[in-house]
Amino acid sequence: MAVSMGGGGEERPMSDINTTPLVDVMLVLLIIFLIAVPVAIQTIDKLNIPVIETQESKDKVENLLLTVSTTDAAGRSAGEPGFEGAFREGECRVYFNNTTPVDARELYDQAFERLEAIVERAGGVEAIMDDPEKIPQVHIRGDVDAPWRCVAGTIYNVQAAGYPTIGFISNPVAPGI
Repeated sequence: MAVSMGGGGEERPMSDINTTPLVDVMLVLLIIFLIAVPVAIQTIDKLNIPVIETQESKDKVENLLLTVSTTDAAGRSAGEPGFEGAFREGECRVYFNNTTPVDARELYDQAFERLEAIVERAGGVEAIMDDPEKIPQVHIRGDVDAPWRCVAGTIYNVQAAGYPTIGFISNPVAPGI
């Protein structure tokens, strides 16, 4: 083991970096993020689907399209005369294939039956797993004012029914903006 006592020879700049303070700072930041992220996720109150530039999607007929909204302040659902838009404290409304209103149990049952029929048509679980393009997806179109509890409940039900991929539909950017 060699120790430099600083006397005698040439003076050279020290080229070794003490990494202990760097590691300490990184560990402190990691702990801060581990504590802060779950708190930030739990306090999400509003789902704003972004307005983004989109490309034409190659949508499959098998994909399941769901619309999530709430009743308005007067308790009317979307599609009823006089509907004034989704209300934060309203009751959740989910529309299967954008047409049929369903509750949580009906959503699970219909999604499961639909997925089961698609898997059988494809030749079973092994056949559909061999070609991931055959696996249907769920596309959720959520009202901007629908609370996250409604969207999260919808996601939970379709995942419990067996759909592995869920995406959100957003509004495209208007041309020339």
